Amino acid sequence: MSDFYKKILENNKKWVEEKLQINPDFFNNLAAGQTPPLLWIGCSDSRVPANEIIGAEPGEVFVHRNIANMVVHSDMNMLSVLDYAVNVLKVKHVIVCGHYGCGGVKAAMGNSSIGIIDNWIRHIKNEYRLHQNELNAITDEKERFNRFVELNVKEQVFNLAKTSIVQNAWKVGQELSIHGWVYGLNSGYVTDLGYNFSCDKDLDSVFQLEF
Repeated sequence: MSDFYKKILENNKKWVEEKLQINPDFFNNLAAGQTPPLLWIGCSDSRVPANEIIGAEPGEVFVHRNIANMVVHSDMNMLSVLDYAVNVLKVKHVIVCGHYGCGGVKAAMGNSSIGIIDNWIRHIKNEYRLHQNELNAITDEKERFNRFVELNVKEQVFNLAKTSIVQNAWKVGQELSIHGWVYGLNSGYVTDLGYNFSCDKDLDSVFQLEF
């Protein structure tokens, strides 16, 4: 058994002990159920831990993560998480959180084949096509990369707003807001990009579903 593996098992024991010292009923309360106010759709990157970034406790954030924090309309995993969060847990906020330095976004800006992930990254490449005039006008490579990270988050927020799950929630008057954030790996701070939806009126009419 490796030292790392032993360490994480020991860390779990210490964590349990610390929580029980603060509140002897901590785990009993968690086991009783969850009512998180937030669904977090983030990147799988190990440096972007959802709960820690916003100082949330277990039970406060429902989390879905994938490469480059994507909202793909045919992704049944993401849709299942979204449906459960919105229709069962009744979350009031959904945050799409990207991060500067995202490897998935970086790969989408190049032509190197990585493997099966190429098929996933193609969704991000499609977004580059939509914003190529703006992006190609940015001469500094790092600035272009950062801007593409932001635009990717924007597109995922729009993709969320277009889903039948979110639009149906708005139709029945459910309180639900969608937000786009970017996390800075080198600072620890999140930036609210101002891409926020709380109804379908800001969408083009072709995307506004009638139920």
